[in-house]
Amino acid sequence: MAASRRRLLCLRSGLFTFLLLYCVYSHLQLVLADDVDRCENLRLGQYFCKDPKIDEATQEPENCRDTTAWVECLPAPNISCRLSNGTEFRFSGDEVGFNKTIPCRNVSGFSYKVAVALSLFLGWLGADRFYLGYPALGLLKFCTVGFCGIGTLIDFILIAMQIVGPADGSNYIVDYYGARLTRLSITNQTYRKPHLSL
Repeated sequence: MAASRRRLLCLRSGLFTFLLLYCVYSHLQLVLADDVDRCENLRLGQYFCKDPKIDEATQEPENCRDTTAWVECLPAPNISCRLSNGTEFRFSGDEVGFNKTIPCRNVSGFSYKVAVALSLFLGWLGADRFYLGYPALGLLKFCTVGFCGIGTLIDFILIAMQIVGPADGSNYIVDYYGARLTRLSITNQTYRKPHLSL
């Protein structure tokens, strides 16, 4: 009776040890098999993102929605990573691996150049405020001849410094003079327009 009890206890501890080792082995197998990272987590230099297609009128990416745009990124040749559906893929350098978001400006058609010109030459009539979508302030400036000139000067400064923008909350279209400008500054996200040869 004691011998059979010892055998049963030994069998239970052996079964427990086997299950524990099997769980550890399975876990290690999962960890080691997951050494291929997702394509979105590739490091800089392991992928190349295409430049977005820039709209000629707005100087912003054509697919800009809610201040973000998508660009296609191509992993470098011989890089293996997991796609968004979970499959592992080895890239040759020509396939799109993932999309990346880039910041862009929300532009709805108001030109910075036109707003400054209206403010400078017809600001005393309120034309700048009418153009930007502020009809009440435009009418007030018209009736008071630009607040006796003081309001015209203040509005010109505010519009020229891009403090006052369009009433819909969008940004100005800033005409292209070598780089796409955001609040008159060049950032790392600035795209250069290709020059046309004559």
